[in-house]
Amino acid sequence: MTTLIYDGTFEGLLTAVFEIYAHKLGAVKLHQGEVINGALFDEKLQVVTDEARANRVLKALKLKISSIGVQRLYAAHLGEIPGEDNNLLGFIRYAIDSDQNIEEDYGNKYVMRVSQVVRMMRREKHRMEAFIRFQKLQDGCFYAGIEPDFNVLPLLIRHFKSRYADQKWMIYDLRRKYGIYYDLHDTQFINLDFSGGGRQADVIAAYTEDEGMYQHLWKNYFNSVNIASRKNTKLHVRHIPKRYWKHLTEKI
Repeated sequence: MTTLIYDGTFEGLLTAVFEIYAHKLGAVKLHQGEVINGALFDEKLQVVTDEARANRVLKALKLKISSIGVQRLYAAHLGEIPGEDNNLLGFIRYAIDSDQNIEEDYGNKYVMRVSQVVRMMRREKHRMEAFIRFQKLQDGCFYAGIEPDFNVLPLLIRHFKSRYADQKWMIYDLRRKYGIYYDLHDTQFINLDFSGGGRQADVIAAYTEDEGMYQHLWKNYFNSVNIASRKNTKLHVRHIPKRYWKHLTEKI
C-alpha cells in the first residue's frame, strides 16, 4: 500500500493520478496535508502539485467521460467530505482504465458514490441560490454572508453573475473564510481579515442608512403574506432548515 500525500486541491488530485500511473502503483490511498505515520510497511509518496501533469490527466479524462462528467467530478471534490478523495480517485482510475464511458455504471461503488455527493452538492447550491440575502453597504456593494454545509461558493458564480450583472456584490463563506467579489465586469476570490478584533459585525456596521428600512419592509411583507391558520412548522423547516435562519433577513 502506498500513501500519496497531496495538498487537497483538484489539481493536486489529478497530479496524484499522474504519479500513480507514472510509478505504476497498484493499491494506494490519499492523504491531505502533512506526512503521517502509517503501517510499518506502507510507502509514502509526497505529491507536488504540477499544473502540466494535472492537465495531462484532465485531457486523458475528457477522452473517457463527458464534459458534464468532469464538472460533476469537480463538484464532488468541492464537497470536502473527509475520505471522499479516495472515492474520487477510484472513479478517475476506473474511468481511465475502462474502454467505455462509465458515468452511468451505477453498479460500481465509485460511480454511485460520486453521484450521491453531486446530488448533495446540487441541493446545497440550490438552497444558497434561494436563501442568500444581500444587504447594501455604504460603498454601494451588496454583501451576503453564508455558512453552507459544503464548499458550493465556486458553483454560485454563474447564477449570481447573470442575475445581478448590474451591481457590485460579494458573497462570503464565513465557515471557510473566503468569498467571491463581482465588480460589474469579473469575479474574483477574496479573503477578509477578521483578525485583530475585526468581526462580521464590522461589515454590518457599514450598511447604508436605508438598508435598515428595506429590511424592515421585507420583514413586514413576509409577515403580511403569512397565513397563521395554514402554518405548518414541520414543512417549513423541511424546506428551510433552521441552520440557515441566522442569515435570512426575515428570520433575524
